[in-house]
Amino acid sequence: MPSVGIPQVDGILDTLAGNGSSKPGTTASDTGQMIVVTAPKASDPTATLTAFEKGADKSWKPVFGPTKAFLGSLGMGEPKDNVYRTPEGTFALDQAFGRQANPGTKMPYFQATRQDWWDSNMKSPTYNTHVRQANSPGGDSENLYDAGPVYDYAVNIAHNPQRTPGKASAMFLHVTNGEPTQGCVAIDRDVMRKILAWLDPAKHPKITIGVNAAAPTGDGPSTTAPSGTTPKTPTTPSLPGVSDILGDKGLSDLLTQLVNLIPTLLGTK
Repeated sequence: MPSVGIPQVDGILDTLAGNGSSKPGTTASDTGQMIVVTAPKASDPTATLTAFEKGADKSWKPVFGPTKAFLGSLGMGEPKDNVYRTPEGTFALDQAFGRQANPGTKMPYFQATRQDWWDSNMKSPTYNTHVRQANSPGGDSENLYDAGPVYDYAVNIAHNPQRTPGKASAMFLHVTNGEPTQGCVAIDRDVMRKILAWLDPAKHPKITIGVNAAAPTGDGPSTTAPSGTTPKTPTTPSLPGVSDILGDKGLSDLLTQLVNLIPTLLGTK
């Protein structure tokens, strides 16, 4: 990790951290971990992921990536139930889980069994939450064990904390199977495991997902972790996120600046 930060990077990440969904009672300054996911176009099903941590000197430094990520098959934008699109904006990361034992994360974590479901039934009172019961809650609810190795390690992207039916449920950062997702962000298994071990709820981690016209494809070598490895998209997401406050162009401009600065931050330019 570089020993010093770059003021421009710090300003961009502080701006991203200060927007979007947060836990009640937290502020921008409370966020000390940021995961940034960018794609060249909103319709792209592949993206690049880089993770950053804020140090004691208040500067942000990369800790994982850049590495390849998969998005929904329709890219990113306004998420809806039964539409394979990844939410655009900045969101808190909260509940972690997996079919495997806790890899050492400090996040709230449960090991999934065949009685663990993510409720995607829009008529259910527990819509868009984890439930533990013998039978499916109905609708398109997912069994978190039967979904297979993609859920060996995962963390919830809290894009719909109000649990509004129809605004999409079960959006996770999880292990990739090498294909676009149904709306989640998916990355290499080893990177996912390391990210879970790194995440710390005391640092109020967030993820920003957005368009960056200058973004790389994600096929380049990772600096700190191994690389993992149509479509109409609305231009304005309806969910609370950084793009609602900055506007889509504002979010894209920030992400373009950030990606252009990453090589300098890593000392590769």
